[in-house]
Amino acid sequence: PSLIIADEPTANLNSTDGSEVLRILSEINEKGTTVLFFTHSAIIAGRGNRVVELFDGHLVGENAMK
Repeated sequence: PSLIIADEPTANLNSTDGSEVLRILSEINEKGTTVLFFTHSAIIAGRGNRVVELFDGHLVGENAMK
């Protein structure tokens, strides 16, 4: 696919499995697929290339991470 949308892809996973999911999504992204994921974790969000923060449905911040 050209786009993968993942809602809390590491929720309910231990840290090892969560890291593996993020590694796989990163690999997929490096091959040209856009990966959009949603998370409440600032640590996991930091793994993204771009972070968009929402609060009560409103944009409150946007940062290019890499």
